Amino acid sequence: MNGLLQDVRYALRQLRKSLAFTTVAMLTLALGIGANSAIFSLVNGILLAPLPYSKPEELVNVNGTYPRGAFVAMRQQVRTMDVAAYAEGHEFNLTGQDEPVRLTGTMVSAELFSVLGVRPELGRMFAPGEDAAGQDNYVILSHALWQQRFASDRSIIGRAIEIEGASRQVLGVMSADFRFPSPRTQIWIPLHNDLRNVPSSWASDYMPIIGRLRPGVTLAQASAEIRMFQSQVGELFPWKMPAAWNAYVSVLPLKNSMVADVRTRLLMLLGAVVLILLIACANVANLMLSRAAVREKEIGIRSALGASRNRIVRQLLTESVLLASFGGLLGLAVAGAGVSVLRSALPPDTPRLANVRLDWRVFAFAGGLSLLTGLIFGLAPAAQSSRAALTHLLRSGGRGNTVSVSQRLRSSLAVAEVALAALLIVAAGLLIRSFWALSHIDPGFRSEQVVTARVTPNESFCSDAGRCQAFYQSLLGQIQGAPGVRGAALVNTLPLGGRVTKRSVEIENFTPAEGQTSPLFWMDAVTSGYFRVMGVSLLSGRSFSEGEVSGNPPVAIVTAETARRFWPGRNPVGEHIRLLNEANWRTVVGVAADVHAYDLTRTIPDYIRGTVYVPYSPTSTGEDRRVPAEMTIALRTSSDPTQVEGILRRTVANLNHDVPVSEVRSMDAVVSEAESTPASTTSLFVTFAGLALVLGMVGIYGVLAFLVSKRTQEIGIRMALGAQRSDVLWLILREGTKFAVLGIAFGLAGAFLVTRWLSTELYGISTADPITYISVAAVIFLITMFACYVPARRAMQVDPLIALRLE
Repeated sequence: MNGLLQDVRYALRQLRKSLAFTTVAMLTLALGIGANSAIFSLVNGILLAPLPYSKPEELVNVNGTYPRGAFVAMRQQVRTMDVAAYAEGHEFNLTGQDEPVRLTGTMVSAELFSVLGVRPELGRMFAPGEDAAGQDNYVILSHALWQQRFASDRSIIGRAIEIEGASRQVLGVMSADFRFPSPRTQIWIPLHNDLRNVPSSWASDYMPIIGRLRPGVTLAQASAEIRMFQSQVGELFPWKMPAAWNAYVSVLPLKNSMVADVRTRLLMLLGAVVLILLIACANVANLMLSRAAVREKEIGIRSALGASRNRIVRQLLTESVLLASFGGLLGLAVAGAGVSVLRSALPPDTPRLANVRLDWRVFAFAGGLSLLTGLIFGLAPAAQSSRAALTHLLRSGGRGNTVSVSQRLRSSLAVAEVALAALLIVAAGLLIRSFWALSHIDPGFRSEQVVTARVTPNESFCSDAGRCQAFYQSLLGQIQGAPGVRGAALVNTLPLGGRVTKRSVEIENFTPAEGQTSPLFWMDAVTSGYFRVMGVSLLSGRSFSEGEVSGNPPVAIVTAETARRFWPGRNPVGEHIRLLNEANWRTVVGVAADVHAYDLTRTIPDYIRGTVYVPYSPTSTGEDRRVPAEMTIALRTSSDPTQVEGILRRTVANLNHDVPVSEVRSMDAVVSEAESTPASTTSLFVTFAGLALVLGMVGIYGVLAFLVSKRTQEIGIRMALGAQRSDVLWLILREGTKFAVLGIAFGLAGAFLVTRWLSTELYGISTADPITYISVAAVIFLITMFACYVPARRAMQVDPLIALRLE
């Protein structure tokens, strides 16, 4: 112990004596350790930390989707686990108190909270049977809604509030950290299981199901029982189900299912910062080697006085670990700032984002990483310094004639830095090219000067389809003539708005393949001015007329992609389709340009086969056989959008004071939000790549600067014998060129092998994109040459007489 304390005290004195070296090394390590700790805080909070529920290891997800009727059967028949179902993303109006607001809610089976093992902070959870038809007029509030809307009033328990025009009794308030299934959830409402209602029970609301394994049950046993149930449940449906439905159902840990969409992206970011740390380690190792060359005489004297080689290595490693520890402490400050930046940069719907923070796991990670880093960058310099012969060191007077071995090591480290930086920059370059392609996609509409808002009457109000339609017609009529409004239209599903509306469609003279049902279409109910207001081109035929909003004669418009798929080689105008279970055929009157309705990479989800527009009318029913009550109004404006927002809110309030107006935003903002996930990933990779490039160039500069200092006499002799300054310049640049060429070659080869993991994040380019590889090679080579120029220019200014006199 005394020996260790002595080593620490001596190491502190040495680091204090070389403040410039210590500062540069600490800052380099702080960047590497801080970046790794910040990204690890994401990985820890999202992927590693246990779910905040009782015995989270028992919680599972059934990786299939089931309608309510099938869930009820599962609840009755499955014995390996207790199951619960939920349907998130539903929206409800809260009225009867001040201004109406639109809430995001999740419909849940009565046992959901008991399956998760949580209890409300106030009140109670749903009791068995309180999700049955006629017994489900209850609601549980989120903690945030309770605070914001009800001023943390504890007497809210047992009181009735008005949701969607119906009275519901408040049973409980959840704790502030309960965010299932997402942070957006503000209320939980019973699922309303009514097996007598066949369409409601079997044709809509295909829901995810979670479960809690019963004691002694394994995942394999639960999966086997679910597969057995799957083979039998199809017989319960009132109609034949396709063979592909839930064909690969199994049971998985709930946490894995919750974070599956972000796992790859987080591991990519973690890999990027690991590369940065390796570059930082190589940088500091180079600094240590240069410093060791200066300390050769000191080490030789210690050896002469009886210090063993192991003792010298221990001393030097103590300095390295101490230096890395200081870098790690500084890195925690960097990580703290980095976590704040990451939480604001990532999309707000990132799962478990609120769980990301600096906790004991992150501190332990940073501590372990600091220790490991100190050993990594300190081992090679310590071994090299202790290897020199005592008599040789003493005779050299500390001038370091054992340069050749250490120089080769320094050169290898510089090449490694360039290679690692090249690999990371290629990944960033691919993401930049992909994001550029994504941001230049034609979405199929013109987003400029279009303001949209969600207008949502209560379902009870729209149970009378005529009354609902009259409300929207009045709204359009009044807003059309408002100042700054050039056009207005309604649509049930806004492009890129995050919602999906679908209907099974029958096509005249089209027969589905054997074992398949009628194709599923994306269905948009729109008013007559929609295509003009949104700037959607009509490629053939015409738009809807004002008279067609009554539903007679029934008409439809399909997209170009749909026309190519179902009417290849011919114009579908005049053909006939109908929504499943409609009595009358609809005549196709037009073909519209493809619109990116789902996201920027696809017009529609893969499981949907086409897109159909129908006039908003009493016959434009969704899967629930009801006319859409929730519509989005699109306004093409010529003035300040905030002014239009105020006019819209006043107009809606005058028509019906219980109808909230929500999600007011421009279409430009909608498109930007659709780009947010690839934008955040790309920006983080670009930041890391830039940091890697800077560290790599600093490493090359350091190696060449040391090379010039050690070859001052040689350069002086060359110049005394007639060498020109340009010859000296080329001598140094040639060394730098070797580093650059070798590093770029190794880096590009590594990138070719590694970046295939990026393929799922790329759009419009391949992982072997030649433009990216050539551009990265050129940029790194030019910047490397710039890093080489400063020490080369210093070499050109060597005075031959002074250099010879030094000898």
